[in-house]
Amino acid sequence: MAAMAMPPSSVLSPPSARLLLPASPSSSSFSIPSRRRGRRSGMAVVGDGRLASGALAESSGWQLKLPEIYEACTTWQWRGFNVNFLVKGKVAGDRLPVLLVHGFGASIPHWRRNIEVLAENYTVYAIDLLGFGASDKPEGFEYTMETWAELILDFLDEVVRRPTVLIGNSVGSLACVIAASESTGGLVQGLVLLNCAGGMNNKAVVDDWRIKLLFPLLSLFDILLRQRWIASALFDRVKQRDNLKNILESVYGNKESVDDDLIEIIRGPANDEGALDAFVSIVTGPPGPNPVSLIPKISLPVLVLWGDQDPFTPLDGPVGRYFSSLPARLPNISLYVLEGVGHCPHDDRPDAVHEKLLPWLSSLSKS
Repeated sequence: MAAMAMPPSSVLSPPSARLLLPASPSSSSFSIPSRRRGRRSGMAVVGDGRLASGALAESSGWQLKLPEIYEACTTWQWRGFNVNFLVKGKVAGDRLPVLLVHGFGASIPHWRRNIEVLAENYTVYAIDLLGFGASDKPEGFEYTMETWAELILDFLDEVVRRPTVLIGNSVGSLACVIAASESTGGLVQGLVLLNCAGGMNNKAVVDDWRIKLLFPLLSLFDILLRQRWIASALFDRVKQRDNLKNILESVYGNKESVDDDLIEIIRGPANDEGALDAFVSIVTGPPGPNPVSLIPKISLPVLVLWGDQDPFTPLDGPVGRYFSSLPARLPNISLYVLEGVGHCPHDDRPDAVHEKLLPWLSSLSKS
């Protein structure tokens, strides 16, 4: 976010915010929305990600077009709100379901290079968290990590209805960690974390000297964002195509992945009514639970993939160091460092992600 003179938590990274539970829940229902936009412990370093097997075709050949994704989506009613989701692949009892959960500022199409690959052998669900994508962005809503985790668990309970592997990026990863730590019904079968966030915003990572230096600035930034005209002006500037491209290129290791579709994936929903309120609530709210306190509670198989060029959750930061230490201490966790990859490995270099993810899922589905 240096290009925008903003704190390091912004587009696709853990910003600052929190969620409050809305009014009483309602039963789930579905409708077509009117608008779219090998399980081993140990750590390894993965190179630039060219797939060795012909079975794992180049990701460009699997990439879905945005209209295909939008057309395939439908809605689920959650606590009176419309939540956008997608199902791809056969829905069969012998197929392991996976649920894709995006990071801050993103949405279902951010998995455009992964959905088809996964759908070859798994039932793929993807969801727009409340406040993002084509899901509702309710006025005055206070966003929290805990509410997103509850949304995920309710989705598994009401829609998927089978033990599922949760695959998340950034704050989506953290929401999956919270959900897995709170799940009591066996609905979560495994976790895949792609550059997991330390909190809903960088204020959570207080042990990082960089955040300590920036903390007074972050506090001032929160105060300024609560002024509507300032927040609106800043948000409008962030949404400008050239600025957004610069931001994304600072986040991605593979600059070729920052294409026009990616810019539209982020920019389109940002123009929705309620998007500004969601941005402010998320960036200014409390950071939420920290994965350091949650991971020890989880005995499920966990695959951690980490891009080593991530400017938001760097390997040498507190969160990166913590996850790097886990395989030596917890046998259920495997970690691979992806060289030349940024904060969003699944879209940055999807082939490198699939090379590790698909064998791990295969091993999990057979166990």
